[in-house]
Amino acid sequence: MPLVDTKKMFKTAYDNGFAVGAFNVYNMEITEAVVAAAAEEQAPLILQILPVTRKYTNMTYLRSFIDAVIALNPAIPIALNLDHGDSFDTCKKCVDEGFTSVMIDGSHLPFEQNIAVTKKVVDYAHPRGVVVEAELGKIGGIEENTGISRDDIKNNLTDPDQVVEFVEKTNCDSLAVACGTSHGAYKFKGEPKIAFEVMAGVARKLPGFPLVMHGASSVPENLKDLINKFGGDLSDARGVPEDAIKKAAKMAICKINVDTDLKMVMTAVIRQIFAETPKEIDPMNYLGPAREAVSEAVKYKLHILGCAGKARMCL
Repeated sequence: MPLVDTKKMFKTAYDNGFAVGAFNVYNMEITEAVVAAAAEEQAPLILQILPVTRKYTNMTYLRSFIDAVIALNPAIPIALNLDHGDSFDTCKKCVDEGFTSVMIDGSHLPFEQNIAVTKKVVDYAHPRGVVVEAELGKIGGIEENTGISRDDIKNNLTDPDQVVEFVEKTNCDSLAVACGTSHGAYKFKGEPKIAFEVMAGVARKLPGFPLVMHGASSVPENLKDLINKFGGDLSDARGVPEDAIKKAAKMAICKINVDTDLKMVMTAVIRQIFAETPKEIDPMNYLGPAREAVSEAVKYKLHILGCAGKARMCL
């Protein structure tokens, strides 16, 4: 099966109360691990590539890995998404390269400028059969601001009163909402707080419209402890609780992004192998176990999101 876009995935997810997992991939091992997990669990899948990844590796190499795993796993629908596209030019390149979805991140721009750049991407992508994800509000933990006051929600999180105008003027296909999550391993300074009222408010304004949750890695305690045990320093790392992710997946959130958790799995396994077998120099002997561990982590995550077993529904 060739790459698909996210339209049917998201409609199915919205109608059935689950979210599709969107996993960032960087190399052959992580790509193999993620797709193998989705194939085993029969889950729809979104593979994501960041602009920084495009600079890290030649896209010809990475795309060849992606094309290979797609060819080997024809029974599951797989979309290829540009994550956090930083400009129209980057989005255009990805559309031209055969991505089936692109995200334009204009969240740092004033409202009208965000609309303008998003619409420009949409106007280029849609005639070429590519869907567009946009972002409104600034992704960042609530406690990284000045508290959970009304002003913080209005100024930093997605404003439900803006979403109808934004979607109507841009014609985007999905919308990433800022609801208190943040990127990386250090999401909260204290107890995690997720603004579910923002998700609900946006959903009321945009009934049936697919929403996206960024910064949703859980930063599992066992992985943090393992990394720290073997020389790491993630003592203050905090992630989004799994109960919050499950709750979001049953709302209008149709796509949940996972990146940091996969990095933690790979790092933890490799650190442990290096510490316990200091004479090890064969990459296959540490990348192989890391790949398997990432695959197991993705399988677990697919059940948290509720999309395991839903591949056929999305075809």
